[in-house]
Amino acid sequence: MFIAGFPAGPWGTNCYVVATGPGSECVVIDPGKDSAAGVDQVVREHRLKPVSVLVTHGHVDHMWCVAPVAGTYDATAWIHPSDRHLLSDPMAGMSPETTQMLLGGDYSWAEPDDVRELSDLAELELAGLRFVVDHTPGHTEGSVTFRTPYAQQDVSELMFSGDLLFAGSIGRTDLPGGDHATMLRSLADKVLPLADDIVVLPGHGEQTSIGRERATNPFLQDLPHDLTQDV
Repeated sequence: MFIAGFPAGPWGTNCYVVATGPGSECVVIDPGKDSAAGVDQVVREHRLKPVSVLVTHGHVDHMWCVAPVAGTYDATAWIHPSDRHLLSDPMAGMSPETTQMLLGGDYSWAEPDDVRELSDLAELELAGLRFVVDHTPGHTEGSVTFRTPYAQQDVSELMFSGDLLFAGSIGRTDLPGGDHATMLRSLADKVLPLADDIVVLPGHGEQTSIGRERATNPFLQDLPHDLTQDV
């Protein structure tokens, strides 16, 4: 498997290009602001052909370049229906501060030509790869993660976690569409049952693993207490 990841834009959002190997079709995950040039460099260097763009959630720092990337390569964009409206109206998912900052520029937004909707536990066969979709609301209503088999170096799967889970932290829940109790439930239902050897490739920051986060992430360690308090 070939994976190229790089942080892009003012928010340092991780964009990933995933393929079975050089010279093949590929999938682009979360092409945020200023990521199109990075995608183009990876694609050219490794002779890849993007066929799908996967979006973990509809925040602008993760999908700013979805339409340009999908349009350039005639690729299909995938997003959960609860966040689909953000493709054409990303300001609806932003804080007032971020909205004010971006309104100083001239931006127009539109859906890509080919958009398909994700559902919980769906299995996608894309570019010779298999992705399992987990609906993980809390950061946004339509947040999802993508898991793909890896089976190398004692790793069973890779998990592209978006802004659900980071190394040592979790996603914020104070933006429009966010909900803390829902986030905790997503972590309990979709993260805690996973195997320790799964490598987590998050939307921001360094990679980690389920085992490491289970042992050291205070938000995961406090989950039983937090869920009891929310009942």
